[in-house]
Amino acid sequence: MALQHRAIDAVEWMDDPLCDPGRLARTYGHFGLLNRIVGRWQMIYRTQLRPALDPGGLNSLLDIGFGGGDISRRIAGWAARDGIAVTITAIDPDPRAHEFASATPGHGVEYLATTSAALVAEGRSFDVVISNHVLHHLDDGLDEFLEESARLASRLVVHCDIERGAGAYVAYSILALPLAARSFAHADGRTSIRRSYTHHELATLAPANWHVARAHPSRLILTHTTNGRP
Repeated sequence: MALQHRAIDAVEWMDDPLCDPGRLARTYGHFGLLNRIVGRWQMIYRTQLRPALDPGGLNSLLDIGFGGGDISRRIAGWAARDGIAVTITAIDPDPRAHEFASATPGHGVEYLATTSAALVAEGRSFDVVISNHVLHHLDDGLDEFLEESARLASRLVVHCDIERGAGAYVAYSILALPLAARSFAHADGRTSIRRSYTHHELATLAPANWHVARAHPSRLILTHTTNGRP
């Protein structure tokens, strides 16, 4: 498998509006398992999100492209455990994702079938904005997406995604193999890796006021801070 360049023409099965709904629902469900294993969101919450939240006030967080909604629910749970008041809004333009996540219990997260561009147009604002596995879906819209997320955040933006590489591709192919027959997680995950950026590519494309860091295993964390917040 050639991984020298982003496979921007590769299409994930779950993006097909006519894909099998049963396999799609199982894929959303499998996101929770896979994100727990490789997503690193507990580390991101501990080192970046929690320090940006006001422990004595009411905070707001926006999750862009929530997929199965598992990350929003986990962050809500961690914040509740730490005694931090936070309202979480999770958005995804795919009505199938909205239907799945809305039917899943989870700490009062508000799920909306909308886009970051629409929220900017509405003049919405949140203390913290996050996304998981959104960047690799973007073709020519990276600059616009980063501008929108920065406009929506008053304190911090954190976008987490995969770093493309042979090691990530081989490891994921083995890790997700048991899911291959029942959902799109195995095939689409490998497509996601092929579509993802390398550290050098993302650091080159990101605006000067954004920072790209690596995290194990094969993760890229793109951050932007405002108002001098840590």
